[in-house]
Amino acid sequence: MNTEQPIIVGLDIGTTKIAAIAGRKNEFGKLEIIGFGRANSNGVKHGQVLNIDETIKAIKMALDNCYASNPNLDINEVYVGIAGHHIKSLQTRGDIVRHQNEEEISQKEIDQLIADQYKTYIPAGDQIIDVIPQEFTVDNFQNIPNPIGYGGVKVGANFHIITGDKNAIRNINRAVEKSGLRTKDLVLQPLASSSAVMGQEDLEAGVAIVDIGGGTTDLAVFYEGILKHTVVIPFGGENITNDIKTGLGVLKTQAEQMKVQFGSALSNEAKANAVITIPGLRGMPPKEISVKTLANIIQARMSEIMDFVTFHLKQVGLDNKMLNGGIVLTGGGAQLKHLIQLTEYTTGLNARIGYPNEHLAPGHIEELAKPTYSTCIGLILKGYSDYEHNRKQFEMQHVRVEVPEGLKRQQQVEETVEFEAAREEKKNRKGLKDFWGKFKITLIDLFKEEEDKAL
Repeated sequence: MNTEQPIIVGLDIGTTKIAAIAGRKNEFGKLEIIGFGRANSNGVKHGQVLNIDETIKAIKMALDNCYASNPNLDINEVYVGIAGHHIKSLQTRGDIVRHQNEEEISQKEIDQLIADQYKTYIPAGDQIIDVIPQEFTVDNFQNIPNPIGYGGVKVGANFHIITGDKNAIRNINRAVEKSGLRTKDLVLQPLASSSAVMGQEDLEAGVAIVDIGGGTTDLAVFYEGILKHTVVIPFGGENITNDIKTGLGVLKTQAEQMKVQFGSALSNEAKANAVITIPGLRGMPPKEISVKTLANIIQARMSEIMDFVTFHLKQVGLDNKMLNGGIVLTGGGAQLKHLIQLTEYTTGLNARIGYPNEHLAPGHIEELAKPTYSTCIGLILKGYSDYEHNRKQFEMQHVRVEVPEGLKRQQQVEETVEFEAAREEKKNRKGLKDFWGKFKITLIDLFKEEEDKAL
């Protein structure tokens, strides 16, 4: 194991489960899982933390299980996923006219272009979570992935802006902090899941990642290497369980068990004469339920979710064969039988299940290669993306050069000035984003400041 690499922990606060996974990259760049814990989630509905105390209990239980798997772990900070139907996205356009247009475009100008987008008007009570550049233009040249080093009078870009409800974000941060942890970063769940199940070729071919969780279904659409659209659909696996519970008159635990063991997303594939026998309550006679009836209930809700996916693909003009990579299904709900066939039939696109094992080192626990843990694995990858980005900056700022004795005094003065400038620039730097975006506002600090003002 490569002990020089940091241990990064992903915390997935879901509607049905809370998972904590600690990972470290080996010398081949693959993730070695060195701690894993999960717990049932009670205080979260549709991806939002509603009951903070219940959520804290569940986070602590997941952490205890993680420590039980590896007593040597010391977890202080975590990368946390954020979802919920309060998440929205919008497209904007930004341009700046360059004052020093005889010089090459610099990182500082790109930072300014991105910073300007944080002034975009959004409804009261919402907060801009992230600004992701899509493609840049320099004068009349379009579709430039990275304009640094180009020359021109005007530089601009199209942006994908992600917003969320301030209170919902504050609740996540409080639950994490009261569990004795620090939120290193908040990451949009569909982007985390995308990074775990998608390779570079998927990004170029064009793909829609559909992450079917317990409370929400998250969609992220990539085309020509660019994040085109993100949306959180407020239906998930728990809605299917509730439909079964109501439709068949069974307990919620029985409904969940039937869905997992006997459920199918296509009623045509279910055996017409197959029957499930449910024990009766308190001396009541057993109840017999048709597998086909169960499949009809599941198909109705899952078709509704896929209709939402098709609607959002149409909104961005990518509902036809333009997405060569098709649809990648992930999340716990992706394990439902015959879901690929239903997805292909509803959307008209090819579909496959996305597993996070592409990034995992050999010999990992088999459980972790399930689509259920895509978000959590993606959060660790996000942490490594940040770490490697910052390390490169650090190395660039600490290049040592031997100089003659006589020049040392003058150089010390210059180095102090340069170091202060570099530190200031690093403080203000937001940097270009990779395909899953970097959340540049330190949300925790922002909300702490607001709370302090309110007191």
